[in-house]
Amino acid sequence: MADTKTQVIVIGAGFAGLNVAQSLSKQSNVEVLLVDRNNYHTFTPLLYQVATSGLDPSSIAYPIRSIFRHKDNVHCLMGEVTAINHVDKSVTVSTANGERVESYEYLVVATGSVTNFFGITSLEKHAFEVKSLEKSVELREHILRLFEQAAWTDDDAMKDELLTMVVVGGGPTGIETAGAMFELYSYVLKQEYDDRQDLKARVILVEAMDSLLLPYPEPLQRSAEEQLKDLGVEVMTGAMVEDAGADFLKLKDGQIIKTHTIVWSAGVKVSPLAKMLDVKLAKAGRVPVEPTMEVIGNDDIYVAGDMAYLADPNGDPYPMLIPVANQQGKLVAKNIVNTLKNRQLETFSYNDRGIMATIGRTRAVAWIFYRIQLTGFIAWLGWLFLHLIMLMGFRNRISTFLSWVWNYFTYDRSVRIILNNKTDSRE
Repeated sequence: MADTKTQVIVIGAGFAGLNVAQSLSKQSNVEVLLVDRNNYHTFTPLLYQVATSGLDPSSIAYPIRSIFRHKDNVHCLMGEVTAINHVDKSVTVSTANGERVESYEYLVVATGSVTNFFGITSLEKHAFEVKSLEKSVELREHILRLFEQAAWTDDDAMKDELLTMVVVGGGPTGIETAGAMFELYSYVLKQEYDDRQDLKARVILVEAMDSLLLPYPEPLQRSAEEQLKDLGVEVMTGAMVEDAGADFLKLKDGQIIKTHTIVWSAGVKVSPLAKMLDVKLAKAGRVPVEPTMEVIGNDDIYVAGDMAYLADPNGDPYPMLIPVANQQGKLVAKNIVNTLKNRQLETFSYNDRGIMATIGRTRAVAWIFYRIQLTGFIAWLGWLFLHLIMLMGFRNRISTFLSWVWNYFTYDRSVRIILNNKTDSRE
């Protein structure tokens, strides 16, 4: 790297980190090293569609090097960050070629969040996640394997266990996954097995609170639950999870659900990398930052996205949402440039356009600008359009659009390939 340029290391190629790198790529006096454990960026809102055979993994992933192919001042390093040295201002990265130590003048940490099992070790062992491409493909193949197994099982009780799928968590990811799982059964798999095999799947959504989609207005909460039930999903609210095993889920009230598929979407916590910053962490392990996105007490380190803890005007932390990460990433890049040009740093102000969640085919809820409430087909179309334009890369948009059109008109999901036909390690 050239010594005449300001050295910036960005850890994490998620939404926040990618926005930092893309914005700084336009600055000729800045050299960026983008570090990530993968060589691709994942559009995480559509991971559940990969898990339920709706989309091919390549439709929602984009190679990082392709993004910066024509940007000479952005370099990509695939590896795992193992240490951050505040004194030497360096980062240690474990790569396929061994450890590398890279120096920085400004460090941006944006490694997002991981699944929070709230200390229930049995869940961590037996539950599936929808947080990465690998985990989503693993869940997809697990579901397909269980249907193959159930088709040739004479034991009716075992067949019921194999075809009972439980999703824990009544937020957007939970309801989207539950709805898509039931549609995979109802519209596709149900049609492909002999009537004599008598495959009847159950999808159960378990939520600890008394309603789904807590941030949403009560009418939209009710609508989401009604649309799920109308689809065929069983909804259990006020049901807390206590334990899990390879073939069961136990609730706090003592009820046991016999199942071989538990999908956990009930909470997230910040990436463990936050502990390397050597600061007192806030709730859920988030890193307290100034309104400028600088780590408190470390003006050469910025944190953005899910990792950052910053209170909004009402005193609540900004939510772990993609629009927040995008806007914070752009602000971080702008403030690094402002520092280099001796300008005053800007503070974060969130431009919130609302929230939405899809439940299934023509089913969705949307709260636009926190004033307009939409449900059903119109909300579903809005959800499709928004997620399509947010996808990175023209090829990915076309591929996803064609898959959605094909699925809509044919009631089919073509990505039903089992690559790993071995018994799952959770069994």
